[in-house]
Amino acid sequence: MSVPNELRYTKTHEWVRVEEREAAVGITDFAQSQLSDITYVELPGIGDKVTAGNEVAVLESVKAASDIYAPINGTITAINKELEDHPELINSNPYREGWLFIIEPENEKDLDQLLDADEYSKLLPED
Repeated sequence: MSVPNELRYTKTHEWVRVEEREAAVGITDFAQSQLSDITYVELPGIGDKVTAGNEVAVLESVKAASDIYAPINGTITAINKELEDHPELINSNPYREGWLFIIEPENEKDLDQLLDADEYSKLLPED
């Protein structure tokens, strides 16, 4: 499983890429592999206020539906519209083209509460 060092992670398998004053969010390689072929994505609205730990999006796959949780408190500033027609991008490239949404953090210190790559890797099952 790929766990890029430059990202932060949640225990619920979301990743966060911090760029300037915003945080791009997606699901990890492990999460997409568990879901299998993703067929539908329900994303939040731009301008939505989100609270860490609360449901903010839903992914549906051939196996199951899965809630996606906000990793931090903040406001949604962008969504990945490509996923409406191509949800499979999450499976093929979860860390780049498969990003879900961008949050402007309410408090940048919240990002410090997220896991680093080593901490997240310890949560994954051994191969």
